[in-house]
Amino acid sequence: MPSRRHRLLPLTAAAASLTLLTLTACSTGAAAPGPDAAPVEGGTIVYAHQQEPSCIFGGWIEQAYISYQVLDSLFSLDEDGEVVPWLAEEWEVSDDRLTYEITLKEGVSFTDGSPVDAEAIAYNFDYWVNGGNSTAAVWLGGYYDRAEAIDELTVAVHLSRPYTNFIQNLTQGYFGIQSQEALETRTDEENCAAPIGSGAFTVEEWNRGQNVILARNEAYTSWPANAQHTGPALVEKVDWRFVSDPTTRVAALQSGEADLIYDVPATSWQSLDDAGYTLEKYVTAGRPQQISFNTVQGPFVDEDVRKAFAYALDRRTIVETIGQGVIPFEGNGAVSQATPAYSQAAADTYDYDPAQAVALLEGAGWTEVNDEGYRVKDGEVLEALLPYGAGSIINTDGASILQAVQEQAKAVGFKVELLPLSTAELWGGKYSTPDAYDLSVGYWTAINSGILYINWRPSTEENPNYSNSSFYADAELEALILAANSEPDAETQADLYAQAQELIADRATSIGLYARLSTLAVSPGLRGVWQENAQGGPTFYDAHFVE
Repeated sequence: MPSRRHRLLPLTAAAASLTLLTLTACSTGAAAPGPDAAPVEGGTIVYAHQQEPSCIFGGWIEQAYISYQVLDSLFSLDEDGEVVPWLAEEWEVSDDRLTYEITLKEGVSFTDGSPVDAEAIAYNFDYWVNGGNSTAAVWLGGYYDRAEAIDELTVAVHLSRPYTNFIQNLTQGYFGIQSQEALETRTDEENCAAPIGSGAFTVEEWNRGQNVILARNEAYTSWPANAQHTGPALVEKVDWRFVSDPTTRVAALQSGEADLIYDVPATSWQSLDDAGYTLEKYVTAGRPQQISFNTVQGPFVDEDVRKAFAYALDRRTIVETIGQGVIPFEGNGAVSQATPAYSQAAADTYDYDPAQAVALLEGAGWTEVNDEGYRVKDGEVLEALLPYGAGSIINTDGASILQAVQEQAKAVGFKVELLPLSTAELWGGKYSTPDAYDLSVGYWTAINSGILYINWRPSTEENPNYSNSSFYADAELEALILAANSEPDAETQADLYAQAQELIADRATSIGLYARLSTLAVSPGLRGVWQENAQGGPTFYDAHFVE
């Protein structure tokens, strides 16, 4: 029988309903209403986002951001990193830590009228691991066994081995709950374009290449415990526009065409702040923007060559110069500074030392330098291909950082070829195998250091791991991560995770560049927008205009 009950705190009085005026709102530019400005009921928020996903729901962070408005999750994460109720009220764990019994709220329905019950929750778990969501599947992979409805409001999730952060991980947007009836009876395209959840908004219209219109769910009853009010959303609609160019997004905000924008360029940060816009910055936990080395094919099979590349870069200066105090430098290639159990020792492993880089290269046999300044060995140039998702994984600031990396690596003899990829090229699979690149750049959002299992689990023919961008397989590293994931004692768990990060750094399989950010700039006339605490996406449930 389960032995430990986790009672989740109910919504507090501080999150009571706002008293609102019944008026129509529109963007007011940067003319700032006072602190006591009256809230306005209704209106349409115009939000300029930088990327358009292929589906509203799925395994990409851009999908999690928008589906978070439509699909409720079992749990939410508060600003202290604590799990609080959403669709679930409480949970308890068995003595062997292999079964989680989750109790749901009563009386909640999906927007198609079907019930949010234990059967629907169990169905969603199976749906995720059987291809419904690739990212949810890798988070559950190696741990999930099965889920079953115990009664109408109690679902039991059975694991194959203990997973200490299991419940916390479910607060990520990838675990949004969809209507079982919709998944069983609608086409994949219908569920892609307009998934059915129990959330504060529904998908009213998707104009591909332009925008998604989200409409208020007037019957909304299942707000998370860390929301700022109760009842339906305060605005009538959200016009979620796709504006890829950062300069255009900023201009739309300044002109009043948009009420808020995502992914604020570092060059615009101070001017927007000075003009009275509210700026929000969320440093994403998980894996930061980092460079990983192909350890099975090409020049970086040699550990000394990997270390030489790390020593060749003044990464801190690059990031601080281009990031203008907005983008934090991150030296740790395994997890970011916002992640619990972070190892500063791993982050500090490689300082800028071009002399050491040259010594390591010469010791590895790269002693000759050609007329262009690149090192040569046995007639071959020390060349490295670095493909990257331009405008998707890497934004404009990130592309500038990579160009600086290219220049600094050249100073010690590396010829780095930067290859910008479209979203279709990036996700098409061509650049996912060892023969496709020498260096890889990217991030993985997470809440805790359990991301290490996703990024470093050895890939096998029977169970390939395309998230292991270094193709690195090490039994010692895997054992540390597995032990940490199952360790119930927080201090011991943190130590195991730190050991894993330090091993990754010592072997020079990945080096950090900068923290992955989620940033917003909000017009003074719009308030109540907050960034959810699992992944930093914008939340519009509490948003409202003021005058």
